[in-house]
Amino acid sequence: MRSRLTRKKKLLIISVAGAICAISSGASAHSIWFAERAGHTALIYGVGADDLDAVKRLDKIEQVAGYDDAWQPVDITIEPNGVVPVVDSDEPVNMVAATMDYGSWAKTPDGKWHTASRLEHPDAVVAEHNWKYAVHIKKLGAKPVPLIPGHTLQLVPVANVFPQSMGNPIVLRAIYEGKPQEGVEILTDYVNDPDQLPLVTGSDGTITFPVRNQGLNVVTAIYRAEPDNPAAFDHIEHRATLSFVLPHKPE
Repeated sequence: MRSRLTRKKKLLIISVAGAICAISSGASAHSIWFAERAGHTALIYGVGADDLDAVKRLDKIEQVAGYDDAWQPVDITIEPNGVVPVVDSDEPVNMVAATMDYGSWAKTPDGKWHTASRLEHPDAVVAEHNWKYAVHIKKLGAKPVPLIPGHTLQLVPVANVFPQSMGNPIVLRAIYEGKPQEGVEILTDYVNDPDQLPLVTGSDGTITFPVRNQGLNVVTAIYRAEPDNPAAFDHIEHRATLSFVLPHKPE
């Protein structure tokens, strides 16, 4: 009986801790990802199903990159197209990637977020610098997915093929600064369930879970690293998405 109660207590502690981590950073809770919009590959900024104005945030995009099906670089740009920015290229594109420096954020005791650090708000309950990354893969090939320059945190598939049906397992590896990273929080269905209790990568940086959707899947990885300026920030949050689509039945 004692060991059973102990296990229950441990599970409760883990659940509460995970929930606290998931809601602790309101300003950084938004992600960027790629999704198809009217036949175009669009860059989305938002949280869950709430798409916000990504066009007015294009000045925060540090770099974009495109790759063909052999993982060779191709020239791409991201241009405003109505309410969303879309990928434009004269060449076939199999993988697109983007990085965003979302800057400094401090939350004061009144619950308000400010684009500042602890240097400007010494009483802040949390102060952080946010980096956001997005990778979208149309199909996997014979070679492993490469690490993308500038992506401090990246999710990469371990196998060279995506599952074809929802519910089938997928194995991803979180890479931080070029190495597998333990302790990265994983949200397996960011668009439809952004408040889910996160999974956590193991010692080899991997996580295994059933694919959630027969359609668009957006998986988000979150890692809070030590700050380079502890006087200004409590941590640096790196938030990376991997998006891919499972095919539906022929019409």
